[in-house]
Parts: sequence; C-alpha cells; structure tokens
Amino acid sequence: MNRLKEKYLNEVVPSLTKKHGYKTPMLVPKLEKIVVNMGVGDAVANSKMLEAAVNDLEKITGLKPVETKAKKSIASFKVREGHKIGCKVTLRGDDMYNFLDKLISISLPRVRDFRGLSTKSFDGRGNYTIGIKEQLIFPEIDFDEVVKVRGMDIVIVTTAPTDEEALDLLSELGVPFRK
Repeated sequence: MNRLKEKYLNEVVPSLTKKHGYKTPMLVPKLEKIVVNMGVGDAVANSKMLEAAVNDLEKITGLKPVETKAKKSIASFKVREGHKIGCKVTLRGDDMYNFLDKLISISLPRVRDFRGLSTKSFDGRGNYTIGIKEQLIFPEIDFDEVVKVRGMDIVIVTTAPTDEEALDLLSELGVPFRK
C-alpha cells in the first residue's frame, strides 16, 4: 500500500473525524483525482512542441496524456476550433497517491525560493489548484532533453464540501501551505 494512502487511513481520517465531528468515516473528505494539465500555445505553429510536452507529461505522471483541443477559434492567438493546444492526465487511485507523495516530498522542495503554497487557490467547492512555472522541478525530467521550459496546472479534486475542510485534509496529508 502507498505511504500517503496509509497515512490517510490511519492518521487523517481519525484526526478529521475528531476535528469536524463526522458521524461516520465515510463522511471524511478524501482525494478523488488529480488532473495535471499542460497548455502548449506554440503548438499552433509547431506540432513538435506538443509532442515534447506530451513526452514530458508522460515521464512525470507515468501515464499517457490526452491531447486537448481548442473549444473556440481565437484569431488574435491564431487558434482555430479543434486545434491541438495542450495535454492533460487524470490520476486516480494509487497513481494519484504516488504522484501527490512525489510532488510534496521531492518536487516542491526543489522550487527556488519556496515558502509554501498559497491557501487562496481553492475554488469554493473544496478543490485546490497549484500552478507550476517549470517542469524541471520533477526528477524524471532531464534538463538537457528539455525542448522548452513549460509550466503546468495541477488540480487536486477532493470530496470536501467546503474549502476549510479541504484545507484541513490537504494539510494533514502534508501539503506545505504558507503559514
């Protein structure tokens, strides 16, 4: 069993049950999925950029990304509806726990001048979004093979009904928030 999943079952569930007064362990919020999204705006001009982003995302998550297409045409960005402009991976189950564990313990400490994540990135429904400026913080990415330094969004989807409960859940799991 994964280290983070074990921590959730043995430490987080009892702690949150006590703090919020849940009547049953099934009411305790849990992680539902993690979506890692990488936008590749320059894929319009050069399709090799999208291939490089897909390869990077596959190395980082261990799963094959899905290419995302533009929903609308935007003339000023030279984007037409249906153009491939990014890629994303949805992680669930053990893959999700492994990725979150790696993100917390290895990748985030490698960010320059890291003082913790903001607590303002919740969406009002208990989901949390992290914006990362460069994919180089992940140990799987080799600096010499990077075509272009790119950022990504990591969305952590929880079953928590409120942001406060989601914050408690993620803090208990070890996500480093700013004090």
